[in-house]
Amino acid sequence: MTGIVYKSTGSWYTVKTKENKFFECRIKGKFRMQGIKSTNPIAVGDVVDFDVDNVDEANIGTINTIHDRKNYIVRKSVNLSHQMHIIASNIDIVILLVTINNPPTTTSFIDRFLVTAEAYGIEAVIVFNKIDTFDEATLDEQLYMQHIYTSVGYKCLRVSAQDGTGVEELKALMKDRVSMFSGHSGVGKSTLVNTLEPSLNLKTNQISASYSQGKHTTTFAEMFDLAFGAQIIDTPGIRGFGIVDMDKQEIGDYYPEFFALKEECKFNNCLHKDEPKCAVKDALDKDEIAWSRYKSYLQLLEGDEDNYRNDIYGEDRAESDKTRKSE
Repeated sequence: MTGIVYKSTGSWYTVKTKENKFFECRIKGKFRMQGIKSTNPIAVGDVVDFDVDNVDEANIGTINTIHDRKNYIVRKSVNLSHQMHIIASNIDIVILLVTINNPPTTTSFIDRFLVTAEAYGIEAVIVFNKIDTFDEATLDEQLYMQHIYTSVGYKCLRVSAQDGTGVEELKALMKDRVSMFSGHSGVGKSTLVNTLEPSLNLKTNQISASYSQGKHTTTFAEMFDLAFGAQIIDTPGIRGFGIVDMDKQEIGDYYPEFFALKEECKFNNCLHKDEPKCAVKDALDKDEIAWSRYKSYLQLLEGDEDNYRNDIYGEDRAESDKTRKSE
């Protein structure tokens, strides 16, 4: 039988067939030995073949084949540099939920996510969520961030699950597509999914007062069918986003505004760092490129994980996490 993986718990996989029947499946051990270097050989969104184990437990099966993926999106742990995790596969669009201060989402985090989406050829959209909570200063910051990303070609939406702002526009964007929702814990993914499809009634939680961080409410990635003709993959909140190893020469290609200027650089292998007559640095000096984007690019180019942790956690929190990991 063939179906799509709708939920992954790490050891069991919920698979849905075209007849809309769900099976709880395991995998054969050999999948872990076939050169798959990720922590999870099967991801939500995968198309798989499976055998039904026996007639007495007709909803239990064993996966024997993973079909080729049209795409997938991966991350690696900031602290475990050799660990790769496939977040989801066969995605039409990734939707990154961003909040300004409840909890804060940094441009460093956003840029890493967008670079990964570019690298795997997946359309990315930024949704600025919880806009109903903004004061004047927060609104100014959000509009500035929106300007940075719309100016380089990313679609941005302003959404509130509480008063419905932007929800219909988001639905229109998602219709007839497989969308993956991602973002920090606490940015309101589950609340927004509940607004899109109230019958799901996903669990939500409050923001931690200690670090303005969200608490994890989605434990495992899971796909849902929505009544307005869309499919959504809800994912656990991501605190840090480690990039899977990329060649230094290709990182700049995943920044659209850098790539557009690449041919104007004096050297065709320009890294936009120390080289003379660099079109990217010239544009930076003219404020035609956002400094925050260039800063995140340098962090990726130099593998500067310490400063990235400082950006997303704050220096005290990052140092505490770093110390704890080394103990």
